[in-house]
Amino acid sequence: MSFGWLKNYMPRGLYGRAALILIVPVVFVQLVVSIAFIQRHFEDVTTQMTRTLLRELVFVFDAADQAGTQEAALDQMAPYIEPLNFDVSFEPMPAENRLRWYDFSGRVMIRTMNERAPQVQRFELPDNRMVVIYADTPLGPMRIGFERWRVSASNPHQLLVTMVFFGALMTVIAYIYLRNQLRPITRLADAAQAFGRGRHVPYNPRGAIEVRAAGAAFLDMRARIERQIEQRTMMLSGVSHDLRTPLTRLKLGLSMLDEDEAQPLLRDVDDMQRLLDEFLNFAKGTAEGEPEEVDPIALIQSVVADAQREGKDVRLALIEGEGSVMLRPVPIRRAMENLIGNAVRYGTKAEVSVQLTDKSLRLRVEDNGPGIPEDKRGEALKPFSRLDPARNQNKGSGVGLGLAIASDIARAHGGVLRLGESESLGGLRADLVIAR
Repeated sequence: MSFGWLKNYMPRGLYGRAALILIVPVVFVQLVVSIAFIQRHFEDVTTQMTRTLLRELVFVFDAADQAGTQEAALDQMAPYIEPLNFDVSFEPMPAENRLRWYDFSGRVMIRTMNERAPQVQRFELPDNRMVVIYADTPLGPMRIGFERWRVSASNPHQLLVTMVFFGALMTVIAYIYLRNQLRPITRLADAAQAFGRGRHVPYNPRGAIEVRAAGAAFLDMRARIERQIEQRTMMLSGVSHDLRTPLTRLKLGLSMLDEDEAQPLLRDVDDMQRLLDEFLNFAKGTAEGEPEEVDPIALIQSVVADAQREGKDVRLALIEGEGSVMLRPVPIRRAMENLIGNAVRYGTKAEVSVQLTDKSLRLRVEDNGPGIPEDKRGEALKPFSRLDPARNQNKGSGVGLGLAIASDIARAHGGVLRLGESESLGGLRADLVIAR
């Protein structure tokens, strides 16, 4: 049997599931005890006490059957009424029973009397002190009052109230204790989530031994990743910087040659310079700046305006939402410039849109170029990836880092770069989605 459908009704948070683990057994135990208590205390005990009372009522009913008048019946019942502590009189019978909706023992008493004494027609149980019954006799309706404790146990609710009170009290105490145990786990989750979004949150392992071990492993992992990123940045930056000096000497040497002879070589040197610039951008990655509150709409408007000043056919198509998001503005600007650059390089125009909601930020760039086949979109996000020559034909020799840089920046912000097909322009659609 599959219980997969239960996932839709289960809490998603750790606190909610912990509370469920606490509350469900407590409630289940209370229900079992309550059912057993009601069955044993409310029904069995009340039934036995009611049957005992019915044996005493037999004397009253016999006196009413044997007497000729109501006054004679009362006189004949006098010797029994006072010792049995009954309040007997002849009064009109009410139209219906009077009973509180939560009076379980009263319902058991009524059912027992209906089975054992059919002449009892109506019942009044206004409170926990008195019971009034009306019996149909040959002399007319007879009213009999007696104390409630004679047919049901006194204060039958005490066990239920005590059980509910202490069950709730122990649940609260257990939840407070469990919350203190879960707090280190949530702090670890917050630190891991912040690191995934490019933020460094101070974290010290605390809590149980297993949580401390997981926290220490996270700190080691974070330190290794930071060292690897730092080493990669230093290596690529150093290589790119060292290559600038010979490139500069080559340019000086080529400037002394004839223009016709030097032009192809100068073009190669410019390509090498552009490659070095791309390497530097890839090496920088997301290390520039700290996260800050940024208005993404104003940032994208600035990027589009700069692209238009450079003569690129770019327009801002759609803007939805408003507010600010924690971003590194310089890497986000670089990612959007790379996406816009790819769009106008492989197409003739590009459209940029911004959608800001309570849960996410989506930056979209669309073009009217040849696009990227669905089976090659994953490969296109890899560094130094070259795709179908049809996409690169007469578009310059790309390095294959534009989409990789944008994807790295998106991941560093806790987001993702998705590639698809543009519905409006027919080319490539690149969505940079960041969770808020």
